[in-house]
Amino acid sequence: MAAQTSSTPHDPVKQFSVFAENRVGRLYDLTSLLKDNNVHIMAITVLDTTDSSIIRVVVDDPDKARELMVSNDFPYGECNILAVELTDESELRGVLAALLEAEINTHYVYSFIRRPADRSALAINAEDPDIAAQALAKRGFKVLQQSDISR
Repeated sequence: MAAQTSSTPHDPVKQFSVFAENRVGRLYDLTSLLKDNNVHIMAITVLDTTDSSIIRVVVDDPDKARELMVSNDFPYGECNILAVELTDESELRGVLAALLEAEINTHYVYSFIRRPADRSALAINAEDPDIAAQALAKRGFKVLQQSDISR
């Protein structure tokens, strides 16, 4: 496990929640738009309902992604999330234990597809990101910054 140098990121990882009508090809449209403009999806998850979907993505260039979504009519919300580096899957338990000990409610978790350093990572939306980051750092986990995932 890599040690965290700062418990609270100064350049937090951005997550976009893109709201899309639930129809064939909409996910393809979004991912193609990003790829065609050299924006790399680092993590993705989709929450599907009957009428619509929420596509949550973490990208390597949030400014460009924001510009593309606005100019191509993809409604979205944006928030900061925790991104925690893992050396392997066995560390998941330790991440969750750190959050439990700090009594932090976890709203959702999903994994990164890949990172520039080819290390695993989790995207975590937590109730109190600052306390969560401190709890993770105390256990020796590295909380990533946006610059850590940019290419």
